[in-house]
This record gives sequence, C-alpha cells and structure tokens, in this order.
Amino acid sequence: METSPLAIFSTALLLTLYFLFRRRRAPKLPPGPPPLPVIGNLHQLGNLPHRGLRGLAKSYGPIMFLRLGNKPTVVVSSPEAAELVLRTHDNIFSSRPSVDALRHLSYGNKGMAFAESGAYWRGVRRLCMQQLLSPAKVESFAPMRKEELGKVVGRVRAAVSASEAAVDVSTEVGQLMGDMACRMVLGCSTRDKFNLKPAIHEALNLAGAFNLADYVPFLGALDLQGITRRAKAASRALDEVLEDIIREHEEDTTGKYKGDFIGTLLSMVGRSLNSSQDEPVHILGRTNIKAIALDMIAASYESSSSAIEWALAELIRSPRAMKRLQQELEAVVGLGRTVDESDLPKLNYLDMVVKESFRLYPPGPLLIPRKSTEDVEIGGYNIPKGTRVIVNAWALGRDTNAWGEDVEEFFPERFANGSVDVKGQDFQLIPFGSGRRGCPGMNMGLVNVRLALAQLVHCFDWELPEGRSPDELDMSEDFGLSMPRAKHLILRPSYRLLV
Repeated sequence: METSPLAIFSTALLLTLYFLFRRRRAPKLPPGPPPLPVIGNLHQLGNLPHRGLRGLAKSYGPIMFLRLGNKPTVVVSSPEAAELVLRTHDNIFSSRPSVDALRHLSYGNKGMAFAESGAYWRGVRRLCMQQLLSPAKVESFAPMRKEELGKVVGRVRAAVSASEAAVDVSTEVGQLMGDMACRMVLGCSTRDKFNLKPAIHEALNLAGAFNLADYVPFLGALDLQGITRRAKAASRALDEVLEDIIREHEEDTTGKYKGDFIGTLLSMVGRSLNSSQDEPVHILGRTNIKAIALDMIAASYESSSSAIEWALAELIRSPRAMKRLQQELEAVVGLGRTVDESDLPKLNYLDMVVKESFRLYPPGPLLIPRKSTEDVEIGGYNIPKGTRVIVNAWALGRDTNAWGEDVEEFFPERFANGSVDVKGQDFQLIPFGSGRRGCPGMNMGLVNVRLALAQLVHCFDWELPEGRSPDELDMSEDFGLSMPRAKHLILRPSYRLLV
C-alpha cells in the first residue's frame, strides 16, 4: 500500500512543529560552565569556594547554574539577584537541602537552622524568637557579658604586666565567645566539668567540611572522607554532655540555671510547637531541646569570634581607622572606665567599622543553602523544583556596582550616611541573611561583636610583634561554616586606661 505524498508531507510538518514547540517550551536554565561526568562542576570550586564561585560568576553572570555532583545548583552573586531569591520569591526558596553530617549532628535536623520548611520549622522558629532571642532575653544576659569580657581584659592585662611578648587574640576571643555562648545556652562555660570545648570544635569543623557524599550520593556508603563516622562520634559525645547538663538542670533546686536556654526550654516540655490546628502536631521534647541548644551554640560561637578577629586585624592594618575609633571611645566613654552596653548606641564610628568588616568578611561567606520547593522563574531563567540555591554573600560585599571600584579597601567611612544596614533589607550587605531564613539571633550577635571589639580597642593599644609593619599581617582565610582566619591573630597589647 503506497503512502500519499500529502500524508508524508503532513506527518513531516507535524513532527517539525512538535519538536520546534518542545524546543521553544524547554526550560531556560541560567548559564554556567559545562559539567564533567559524575562530579559535575565540583572541581571548579577550589579550596575557597566563595572566591572560586565569584570568579565563575564573572564569566557566566550573577545567576549561574552548576551541577555539584548530581545536584542542580544555582549560585547568586549580585544584590539584585539576591533580592529575587530572598525577598521576591522568599516563600519558594525557604527550605533547606539535607546535609549528611548536619543530619547526624542536629538530631535529624530537629534544630532551626537546617530544618526543612514546614510546620515544625515554623514552630521552632516562633519558639526561639519569643522565648530565647527576644530583646528582653538578650538584655537579661548583659551582666554575664560584662563578667566574661572583664575576665578577658584581666587576662590580657596580666600578660602585659608579665612583659609577655604577644597575645594569641584568636584564642582569647574564641574562649570569650565560647564561654558566653555556653553560659547563655547551657548555664555553664566551656571550662566547666562538662568539657564541652573539644566536642563543640569537632562539630563546628564537621558542619563546615566539604562532604563528597552530599553531592555524589552513591559514594555515601563508602564514607571516603570519614566525615559520617566522625559526625556520628561527635554526635554521641555531644549527646552525653547535653544529657548530663539537662539532668543537672532537672535536679537543681538552687535556681542556679534559671534563665538559660536549657532551663527555659525544659519549662516548656510537652507543649505543642504549632499555632495552627490544621498542621501536623509537633510536641517539644528532650531531643528537640538538644538540637535547638546545639544550633544556638554553633550560631553564636565561631561566627562572632571570626567577626571580631577580622575587624581587629583590619584596624591593625589601618592605623587611621584605629585612631579614629579610639578617639570616639575616649569621647563617649572616657579613659576612666571600660565600655558598657549602654554606650553602644552612641558609638557611630564603631558601627561603621563593624559594617565594613562584615562587608569584607561575612560570617557565612556562602549563606546556608536554600532549596526551591517549586518551579520558578528568576531573572528570566527557569529554576526547577528541588534546585539548591547558594547566595554568595562574600561576592555581594565586593560588587563594584554596589560599592564602587575600591571594594577591596577597608574604609568604614563609606557607611557615614547610614543608608545601608546589616539587617537584611539592603542586599549588598546581608551578613545575617534575609527573609524567612535570616538569622534570628542577629541582634544578639551584633551586641556580642560590637561590645567585645569596643572593649578590646578601648582598653588596649595593639601592634604586631617583633616590629613588623601592618602591611605584613597575613589576611588569608579558611573556608568553613564561617570564614575564620587561616592563621591566628598574634598581637602585642599595651594597656591604655587610667583604671
């Protein structure tokens, strides 16, 4: 049976139209470098992914598509693109991808920072904002902050009196932030009988480690880097310590632990975390308390200490800025006493210094990744459901369109007009993130960083040991959950107050 020319022509026309229509309707992904088999673009991240991704964005644009292993990933590197993700479509990008080590360390993502969006996360966030991170609660820890800062000043002053050549500022600041975080959350310092410090450090290292199994899942069972094994061991060690702390809280009859986060949460055990009866019911229990406590310690420990170190290092490299800040402190506080929290609102130049340091060294150079919960279009590109989205906060702080050509310079005066803040509304500067998944502990973090930096600069003059010039200070960074200095900050102090 012969086929007519008309039938052949009609079939060919229909097929052509079909494939043209399919091509036209195919989702337009953002541009990006071609991936390799299996590993995708992982090899292009480098040892410092925030820098590697910024370099790629210069070639492929501020909305860039990568395949990290088999995980589709979009990287955002401009304030305008960040606003599309964090404000315009915040509800679609409010979930988190699962990370193997964190799943073990956070009791199956039962904390707040890494939980997927949904009824549980909303309930935990509401609880933390109302009961643990409210302005009144932050203010209630002011005496503790004053006490711990006094200990640091005393130790550094003793080193000056003993004619010690230099002080490891990184160690001192890390100890300060660790003790403050643990006293606030757990009611005890890192040096108490519970021996928290090693377990916390291991957990923070693992939380920031690059785990190949997160991107190439079939390698997960092999645990080639040993991260899963270490995470499970760290989780067991932390759980033992937290159980001891909770047990001591439950048995305490003296009121010693009244007001710390564990005590506050224990008083609410058995309550529903939900405000709506239409949602699945989640009840606050012991496991939830431990996960929330670890979240709070991680969020306030390493990020705050790194922020203080970077700010002090830049002040050492900028004697002009250091002098101006000390002059402001002398005018507002005077040399007859140390800085009090009530002084902070009057210290305008201190605020500029902290903002400029956050611009150059955001506590999380790549904000905690988000995950799209449905297909969405941003900037003319299609972002499929389930795509990881990384906002490169480090690149935003160095965007020449937002900051000018002097983006690498430490120049606090760029904030003199006060029009840019760090609270998540100005997308060229979002060290605490923005939107639904922005850091709820921002106000507490700002108090800790501003107060500690002001106290150290007010009480001491600082210089590099062995007569080295400020230009010789090593400013290289490591990559992790935060962005710590690669080398400890070692400085020689001299006491400058009259008391």
